[in-house]
Amino acid sequence: MNVHASPQVDGYRIELQELSGRVTLWRDDVELASSTRARVMYETRLPPTIYFPREDVKVPLSATTTLQTFCPFKGTATYNDILLPGETLLNSVWAYEDALPESRDIQGCVGFMPEAYTKVDLGDNSLSNNNDGNISGPLIDWLMRGASTLKTPEDFTRELAEKMCEHGIAVSRLSILVWSLHPLIACKHYIWDKDEDEISTYAPTYEIYDHPAYQNSPLRHVSNGAGGVRQRLTDTHLENSFPIMEDLRSKGATDYVAMPMPFSDGRTNVLTLTSDHPDGLTTANLGLVFECSTVIGRYYEVFMQRENAQALLETYVGKRSGARVLGGEIRRGDGDEIDAAIMFCDLRGSARLEEQMERDAYIALLNTFFETVSGVVHQQGGEVLKFIGDAVLAVFPAGDDAELARRNALRSAAEIVGCVTRDSVAETDLTYDCAIGLAYGRVTYGNVGSRERLDFTVIGQAANVAARLGDHGKTIGHRIVVAEDMLVPDSDCQPLGALQLHNVSQPVVSYAYAPEDAAACCAQA
Repeated sequence: MNVHASPQVDGYRIELQELSGRVTLWRDDVELASSTRARVMYETRLPPTIYFPREDVKVPLSATTTLQTFCPFKGTATYNDILLPGETLLNSVWAYEDALPESRDIQGCVGFMPEAYTKVDLGDNSLSNNNDGNISGPLIDWLMRGASTLKTPEDFTRELAEKMCEHGIAVSRLSILVWSLHPLIACKHYIWDKDEDEISTYAPTYEIYDHPAYQNSPLRHVSNGAGGVRQRLTDTHLENSFPIMEDLRSKGATDYVAMPMPFSDGRTNVLTLTSDHPDGLTTANLGLVFECSTVIGRYYEVFMQRENAQALLETYVGKRSGARVLGGEIRRGDGDEIDAAIMFCDLRGSARLEEQMERDAYIALLNTFFETVSGVVHQQGGEVLKFIGDAVLAVFPAGDDAELARRNALRSAAEIVGCVTRDSVAETDLTYDCAIGLAYGRVTYGNVGSRERLDFTVIGQAANVAARLGDHGKTIGHRIVVAEDMLVPDSDCQPLGALQLHNVSQPVVSYAYAPEDAAACCAQA
């Protein structure tokens, strides 16, 4: 797009026309309606609709169904099923029994859903192409109506650029920078280029703040509240320029603008436009985009809020649990009863380590331990539900394969012990270890807590037994202790007998599971 154009602008309209001669509607070889009094309605953005007097309908209809829809120009529509031999077409006919004044001429007529008929015989009539143009111009019309159907920020960015071009804005490159609340990702950067087929999406880490390319960029300038940036790239001497300007000018760009795009929480994001038109961007172009920038920002805010919610939920409650909460399981008591292997993994000697180490070093060690356990659990198909002090609670849902869940939990325990042992050897001054308890059983997987503060977790005897077995392992010198219901074929474990565990009413038959034995057992899986 290398020309400035004036968009066609029309108002919203409804127009009703009588059709001459006979018009007939068919479903295969069944005549649905036939009339010499049919009429067609033309309505902005909608395909032409043919209405038939109700008495000219040739097939039986049901009584009025419970479905109702509302149109601000026509009124409330009621619906009927079409009753055919061998099939019923649900809600396939509608009518406005008390039409509003501007549509009064279709009162007493019915329309047919497009999927209800297979052929229409217009006789000597022909329908006009419904070329509506726009009410306020392509960009504003799209923001008011079409943009809301887009599912991803990439799709939105592409269509936003295309609508700008359609509106006569000579944009050759569009970029959107939106800040994130992700623990690892600082922002999302979406770039549309007229010469590229795909939207480029970048998700830099927080190291971006110290990167020279960002430090000396208009994105930082605008984000910090220093105002917008406008540079005509056809000028021979650019004062206070940014390095990206030379890159854009070498690609034929003539004009560049970066403007703030505010979010409702006060954060300042950035929208940039680059033009390759000989005259650059016009005052009308920039005024329109500036006026629309708050609305555009709201769309990206919705996209980012969902991404942020998903990222934060995955960070704090885990991927599966986060997905369930986003899916609507948000009330106390929401959840399922599932069969699962439960792991309770505890860092041994943490009190001693905290006492002997500097606070920062101890926190770093604790984070390394948590990252090790989490990485192994996720790799084996489990999910970390929570960190409890210096311990990790993880779940391996059974689904349709209980043995696989058990094997994955055993494999995870063996690998965690191996990793902790390796990391402990790498430490020159301090050694540390872990204790793991494993149990299998039916647990409640869902929301518990108070009305104001909920926790998505597992509740059940298996979770309690796993924690107690881990504690017991510390006292008898075994890193991994498992309940009998965790055993899989060919398990080579050392029997510990029936253990009387704290706050567990019945003795639990248990086994010590050595990492070497666990590795051998898992190798057979």
